[in-house]
Amino acid sequence: MAKKYIDVMDTTFRDGFQSVFGGRVLIDDYLPAVEAAKKAGITHFEFAGGANFQTSFYYLQQNAFETMDKFRTAAGDNANLQAVSRGVNTLAFEPNSKEMIALFAKLFSKHGTNTVRNFDSLNDINNLAYPAEVIKKHGMDHEITITIMDAPAGCKEAHGVMFYENKIREILDAGIEFDSLCFKDATGTSNPSKIYETISMARKLLGESMHLRFHTHETAGVSVASYIAALEAGANGIDLAVSPVSGGTSQPDILTMLHAIKGTNYNLSDLKFDKVLKYQSILKECLQEYKIPLESIQVSPLINLSPMPGSALVINTEMMKEEGNYDKFDAVAAAMKDVVSKGGFATSATPVSQIYWQQAYANVMFGEWEKITPNYGKLVLGYYGKTPVEPDIEIVKLASKELDLEPNTKPAIEIASLDETQSVAYWSEKLKSEGLEDSDENIYIAAICEHDKGIEFLKGNSPLKIRKGKNNNCSGEGNMAGNYTVVVDGKTYSVQVAEGSGEVQIVAPEQTTQAAPQPVATQAQAPKPAGSKGSVEIHSQTPGNVWKILKKPGDSVAEGEVIMILEAMKMEIDIAAPQAGTIATIDVEVNDAVADGQLLATME
Repeated sequence: MAKKYIDVMDTTFRDGFQSVFGGRVLIDDYLPAVEAAKKAGITHFEFAGGANFQTSFYYLQQNAFETMDKFRTAAGDNANLQAVSRGVNTLAFEPNSKEMIALFAKLFSKHGTNTVRNFDSLNDINNLAYPAEVIKKHGMDHEITITIMDAPAGCKEAHGVMFYENKIREILDAGIEFDSLCFKDATGTSNPSKIYETISMARKLLGESMHLRFHTHETAGVSVASYIAALEAGANGIDLAVSPVSGGTSQPDILTMLHAIKGTNYNLSDLKFDKVLKYQSILKECLQEYKIPLESIQVSPLINLSPMPGSALVINTEMMKEEGNYDKFDAVAAAMKDVVSKGGFATSATPVSQIYWQQAYANVMFGEWEKITPNYGKLVLGYYGKTPVEPDIEIVKLASKELDLEPNTKPAIEIASLDETQSVAYWSEKLKSEGLEDSDENIYIAAICEHDKGIEFLKGNSPLKIRKGKNNNCSGEGNMAGNYTVVVDGKTYSVQVAEGSGEVQIVAPEQTTQAAPQPVATQAQAPKPAGSKGSVEIHSQTPGNVWKILKKPGDSVAEGEVIMILEAMKMEIDIAAPQAGTIATIDVEVNDAVADGQLLATME
């Protein structure tokens, strides 16, 4: 009797790279591995979409559409190339208009996509319907997706088998056309028993002919057991990766699963150990200079209590290291539980996972529920769609007051489609005003990449920020000599570093300030000369980067008026005047990295 054929999608070059490197891998560095994967018998690849799209423009100086074309050439015409999309958000953080969703489908079809995995973190079927329509219109297969996880204690209405069954019935009742159905567990927290019952339910409900898939991560340590449970329940396909971007925060390894199914009636895409080993060897060679974060190769039991996707875990820990507050990671992860519970138990997958993280970060850095982040506020107020469970009413009230927004019950796509900045015409005119071509690709890039980062890329102004172990500041190698400014316990020091036995000149610090958890105002003792620092000092409340400076010395400001905006953990933090007065000095510049407690400005 022939073994049951199981379709393996190789996630190495999309989710694998995202989960280990934050997607920061150059296409020309890994193309030989794509060709090796093809020779090993891989025919189904996840190759595009998700956070990798923006990463190309933000950090790699690469056009994601050109990368897709190169991948198609390397993988061959017969490969099934799959992309992942976030429902009405497509590849953005916030919901898109119908025009942008249609443009996404048109472009991804044009640039070689065969299948689109269409998911929504809220499991709001309204967020899946129109994307499904345009995916099919442009000739691609539609893989509709239900996002799953094991919810923190206290959630009884969502994330059980009955909840998932009701979602399938909603999809069927809505008449959404789909070619396959995937259960996507970005956190890797769903227990094997629930997975078995869920996929058994879906098989019974949808029949034997429906292609069912399961996707998970090894982050919580149960991925292989979960995949075995899925196969035993009747799944037709699973997602796997290859070392060094397998396991840990990524998907289980192909070789691991080949070993795990020994003696069973399953055939993993006719893959063979020796051919996969050769592919793995070439991939390791391609990636040998890239720095692999320790968190990406570990199992984290904490994730079972504070669900966080593998890809988000690495991104967040790396950002915290860069911003100098990694010591707060455990506290922020622990705060996730309360944030998820009060936020309505949406699945912790992008963008909701990052929204949860931002609010947990704010709760740790600024005080519990002292600050509602804009995205979390919009989530609980209904601007991303309907959450599985009603959010905490007190948090809803707090968000409404702080954001000056009323709760919303309209579909997210309806609101986005009324936004002028979500129109093709708006971005076409903006591109022309910048002297750039208003091609379909450029319009989508400009619209999806926040803070005009897409336009900066198109103008040739984007940075190259990759983490290679032999060539980055974290490696400990290379010449580190030079002058540096460091902040210790809120005090700023100018430090000179010399190689070997070189002489070091002692440089007096320009200023010394005491760290403060919030802007600190100190009353003036005497008038200050023009151009000198003011008596009221304004300090950063968190590490981050200066994104915008809105005021200059000499400007009059009202109490609470925003002076500048920092960016930390992918969220904007307003720095406001603690009182009415006049700006005396601006002590930072745009793009500066700032430490917790660092002086930002002074005023009188």
